[in-house]
Amino acid sequence: MTEHVEWSEPETVAAPASAAVTPADAADAARLVAFGLQPKLVPARDQEYADLLRRYREDPPFGRLADAVATGLGLIVLEVSPRAGMAVTAAEDSVFAVRMGDYARRTSADSGDRFLHGLAHLAVAALAFPRPEDLADDGYIGRVTVNGVDAFVRQACRRLEERAEEQGENTDPATDAPGLEAAWRIWARRSATGATKDARRLAGSTTGIVAKAVAFLTDSGFLQRTGDENGGTYRTTARYQLQVRDMASSAAMAELLELGVVPVTDGTATLLAAEDIDDLELAADAGLPFHS
Repeated sequence: MTEHVEWSEPETVAAPASAAVTPADAADAARLVAFGLQPKLVPARDQEYADLLRRYREDPPFGRLADAVATGLGLIVLEVSPRAGMAVTAAEDSVFAVRMGDYARRTSADSGDRFLHGLAHLAVAALAFPRPEDLADDGYIGRVTVNGVDAFVRQACRRLEERAEEQGENTDPATDAPGLEAAWRIWARRSATGATKDARRLAGSTTGIVAKAVAFLTDSGFLQRTGDENGGTYRTTARYQLQVRDMASSAAMAELLELGVVPVTDGTATLLAAEDIDDLELAADAGLPFHS
């Protein structure tokens, strides 16, 4: 007896309707990226933002769509979480990239102070997260003050000068010499507050430069102002921690940290003399939170 077997074409499994990208999905993904471009916006205070974040995490196709939208805009997604929201940073070719020259013009800074403004940002980052474990701990909150950052850089200036003298290097470079070490030496020559009779802080003084840096970071959602003591006190945000993680491997950051940062809780710090520090070749603007 022959068993009759019926053959048929395998059934084509229809893709679930949710897998097809709809205009509404694209709009929601773009909306999420738009929320991410508002750094001061906290997901806990915006229900739509929180809902889109939840969808990103629970709906992988939607998450990939949002990532693609960000990539198309020249943005790099650092993290998507309730604590940081959709944290993005601009790629070098993005229209959202902030360049050091643009920042200097925005702050009405003299072009000759370009390195000093960059150094202020670098010092704030190093002082906010002085140890690798601080940078790795999602719950860590760094604190900085304007006067503390200025004092920290001046200590770095002295340490770098001592190291240069030990190695027989020129300790008085031309003021227009490139490189971050030159910038630190120029910083040491600049007045901390200015030359006014009442010691008001001038924009071109070193504390004035730091004040502009932290004001920019506050406007960008990276810092939060907490008081007026010591020229202004600030605490870090989750977004700033992600940004600093992204730049932590730079040569400039490494050299500054290798000088030996000792943090204290009031937003100031000191330096310890580091032993056996290898010289690092620093490119102009290396490690700064801007594109050249």
